[in-house]
Amino acid sequence: MFRGINSATLDTKGRMALPARFRESVVEQCGGSLVVTIDVREKCLLMYPLPEWETVQRKLESLSNIGERARLLQRLLIGHATDLELDGNGRLLLPPMLRSYAELDRKLVLAGQGNKIEIWSEAHWQSRMDTWLADGARALLADGDEFTGLSV
Repeated sequence: MFRGINSATLDTKGRMALPARFRESVVEQCGGSLVVTIDVREKCLLMYPLPEWETVQRKLESLSNIGERARLLQRLLIGHATDLELDGNGRLLLPPMLRSYAELDRKLVLAGQGNKIEIWSEAHWQSRMDTWLADGARALLADGDEFTGLSV
């Protein structure tokens, strides 16, 4: 399970060191085997332990690909899915195409999201946080009936 925010750095070769607290979970859950794909709603990447990704992929594959929307979702998520392995130093080599999609530069933000980790450029993360806090938080509270029973 992944939660919390961490900073990370992308080196000149496109490698990212996974923070120790995430690395321990990754090694425990999947021996360092991960899958990274794009997020279709945001300019970030989604990183799953391999067993978690396999569950997501099975669900995607079960969608009828006759419909355009399902086929597009399959094409984007499965098509961009890339298998990665932690190296001996706890680093991942993020492929250039994925780095380009998320506009990743040197400074990164990793956001734990339960079964996955979002990988953001620090600049995109900060920009989105500003928007979420200014607009989104108010909207959540204004129409929060679906959150009945949730106490935070």
